[in-house]
Amino acid sequence: MFFSTTHTMATSAAAAAAAPSGAWLARAATVLVLGLVVASAKAGDVEMVFLKSAVSKGAVCLDGSPPVFHFSPGSGAGANNWVVHMEGGGWCRNAAECSVRRGNFRGSSKFMRPLSFSGILGGVQRSNPDFYNWNRVKIRYCDGSSFTGDVETVEASTNLHFRGARVWDAIIEDLLARGMNKAQSALLSGCSAGGLAAILHCDKFRDLLPATAKVKCFSDAGYFVDGKDISGKDFVRTFYKDVVSLHDSAKNLPASCTSKQQSPELCFFPQYVVPTLRTPLFILNAAYDTWQVKNVLAPSAADRKKTWAQCKLDIKNCSSSQLTTLQSE
Repeated sequence: MFFSTTHTMATSAAAAAAAPSGAWLARAATVLVLGLVVASAKAGDVEMVFLKSAVSKGAVCLDGSPPVFHFSPGSGAGANNWVVHMEGGGWCRNAAECSVRRGNFRGSSKFMRPLSFSGILGGVQRSNPDFYNWNRVKIRYCDGSSFTGDVETVEASTNLHFRGARVWDAIIEDLLARGMNKAQSALLSGCSAGGLAAILHCDKFRDLLPATAKVKCFSDAGYFVDGKDISGKDFVRTFYKDVVSLHDSAKNLPASCTSKQQSPELCFFPQYVVPTLRTPLFILNAAYDTWQVKNVLAPSAADRKKTWAQCKLDIKNCSSSQLTTLQSE
């Protein structure tokens, strides 16, 4: 079930044959990881862009507030190059879970605050040599569906808006107008739920940019697997089915995948999407992904006696039999 390597390059045969050197993409993974451990020198907070014009299009957060992104313009040789990074933060599968998000920055831009850029988005050449002078964008995550939802009706009882796909479209449209429509090179990236979004939107992103542009995608900790839990049930598959149903995500998942699968929620799993992609994709994932150990392999529903509780807190606490299970899946 779980990765035995820390990173993998995945492309379609056609994309691999046509793809230029992947050196800068490989370095992107290194830069992002370093950015999580040792923050780059900060030049101050990056201004937040509240995309109020998107509200009239119904492109809003769960609570109906406008979507947000942070933007640092490129300069010099990087003026026509773009890094677009999507924030992570899990998913919500029912009204109760989504209502909780409405009261924080996971579901409302009202609670978002300015932040500084580091890692792959950092503006210091020494620590981010490939992208420091590119146009750098961080898309904030406030929809709970990896930017795939699009439900027109808003229930009066909850006032929840499931519009993640519209948010993504509106922000990308704005970025195109800011000059991304003339991009020479572009990287769509994301972490966790944002890393999944980078996979799900990869080919669409490629198609919106000039045909002459060098475009790649990068998923950090976004390769969630379709695996059975310790009780033999498909907990995570059921979870994603609920997400897809609530947010009406099926129509916004890659058609290259949904056309081949009987159930659209399967296309929330990268293992079914990646083989259908045309755009070069770099995948970075831990050998033992903590979230997946807790939520795919040993979710609380499958571990009612909490025999995996300590193992889920720290792999060093796992018994020999639990380690065998981890390593054999």
